[in-house]
Amino acid sequence: MSQVKQNDKVKVHYTGKLANGEVFDSSEGRDPMEFQVGTGQLIPGFENGVIDMKVNEKKTIVIPSAEAYGEPREELIQEVPRDRLPQDIQPEVGMGLVSKAPDGNEIQLLVKEVKEDAIIVDGNHPLAGKELTFDIEVVGINS
Repeated sequence: MSQVKQNDKVKVHYTGKLANGEVFDSSEGRDPMEFQVGTGQLIPGFENGVIDMKVNEKKTIVIPSAEAYGEPREELIQEVPRDRLPQDIQPEVGMGLVSKAPDGNEIQLLVKEVKEDAIIVDGNHPLAGKELTFDIEVVGINS
C-alpha cells in the first residue's frame, strides 16, 4: 500500500481544533480537501503531518504556531484615521475589512478597536500565535 510522499496529490478529511478543544475548521459534511504535498498550499505542519500516511489511516497531529501561522507581528497592527475609510463603513470591533497593498494584493484586516477619530486594525492571521491540533484521515493518494 502506498504512503504519502512529497509531490503526491492527496485527499484528506480533517478537523482543526485550538488548544481549548474549539473546532475552527472541518471538512465534515463536505468533500475531502485535496492538495499537492510540498507546494506550500497549506501550512507546513499540516503538509509534513501527512507524509508517510496510508489511505484510510487516521492520525492526530499537533502543530506549533511556528509551523502554522507564525507568531503575531506587531507591525501588522496599525491605527487608521477614520477619514481614510470609505464613507459608508461604520466600523465595529470584530468586523473584517479588506485593504489593497501597493502591489495590488488584498490584505485581510480585523477591527480590534474603534476610537473617535481612528480605528485599530490587525493584519495578522486570526490563528497566528496558536498551537493547532488536526485529526486527519487520508482518503486518497495520487502519485
